[in-house]
Amino acid sequence: MIGPGGFRPERGEEVGIVAEAVVDLDAIAHNTRLLAGLAAPRAGTMAVVKANAFGHGVLPVARTVLANGASWLGVTSIAEALELRAAGIDAPILAWLYAHDDDFAGAIRAGVDLSVSTPEHLAAIAAAGAADVHLKVDTGLTRNGVNWADWPALVEAAAALRVNVRGIWSHLASADDPGNPSIMRQIERFEEALEIAGKHGITPEVRHLANSAGIVDVPGTHYDLVRAGLALYGVEPVDGVTAGLRRAMTLRARAINVKRVPSGTGVSYLHQYVTDRETTMVLVPVGYADGVPRLLSNRGEVALHGERRPIAGRVAMDQFVVDAGDLPVALGDEIVLFGADPAAAPTVEEWAAWAQTNPHEILTGIGARVPRTYVGQEHPHG
Repeated sequence: MIGPGGFRPERGEEVGIVAEAVVDLDAIAHNTRLLAGLAAPRAGTMAVVKANAFGHGVLPVARTVLANGASWLGVTSIAEALELRAAGIDAPILAWLYAHDDDFAGAIRAGVDLSVSTPEHLAAIAAAGAADVHLKVDTGLTRNGVNWADWPALVEAAAALRVNVRGIWSHLASADDPGNPSIMRQIERFEEALEIAGKHGITPEVRHLANSAGIVDVPGTHYDLVRAGLALYGVEPVDGVTAGLRRAMTLRARAINVKRVPSGTGVSYLHQYVTDRETTMVLVPVGYADGVPRLLSNRGEVALHGERRPIAGRVAMDQFVVDAGDLPVALGDEIVLFGADPAAAPTVEEWAAWAQTNPHEILTGIGARVPRTYVGQEHPHG
């Protein structure tokens, strides 16, 4: 096992590990409890574990959130839902993105709730068997969900087909921007959609609109169920609002080459970084194939011996170089790429800013070559 304090293998077969993503399940447990506590008293909490739980590992995360206040799981695909069922997880699961001619029978047999955004999806699911569906209405995001003008027809078709409409839902466009006028417009439209459904005799068990940002900052979106996504993993979802979340992932690696170079030395492809003094270069054995964005070339930072040091030159597919200055670095020393404490290392939010993206892309982009090590909860030793 590689312990949380550093790369100190205890068993010979693990000596070759040169990078890992350490996932703190206690942090995820804390975040789940916090978000469930912020939800309205009547509202359950859906933990969104799509995309391998935002890169953190779907099965350990799913078990952790269900043990700490989540009552539902949310995924994108039917395959993701069936993976959870195959692992023995029997909590309610909602899946929401698939083709209209997908094979729905397996999902229905497994008791997976299915989202419906078009008449074609509704007809295919109804033909496949007795499913619990969640009708999704587009209230202003203009992404998935039935077009607003077509909502009455979809509701009427659902009533005619006698499918069990367990849920009605939508997704917020701008809840991370406090006071954005689109938030209230979407709430009003969602209320109208519920009223239209009621006129057709459809009263869903769960109405859900709130995403992570809505949970934290827009209590009027909580209804019967809230959907916690990015916030579960410790990233504050609302600009300027601190809810008390704990970051769950630390990405770290070991130095696999250390060299002292003179002033004027070009580093990495095209020598876009040239040293201006004698310095120490450290090779880090992860690259863009592992989720280190190329945009971090010459702009990102890592932590080495508790000090932030710059990424020198271009990030390559499997490796990048750090300018360590005069720090005493040895082979095997730990480099923290991003972590939980901004005083100790860059955060995933900083990496996202340097890469001109969002934390979601950084976390989900950590590749399969990087092993996940679990600490806390039922995985005290990984």
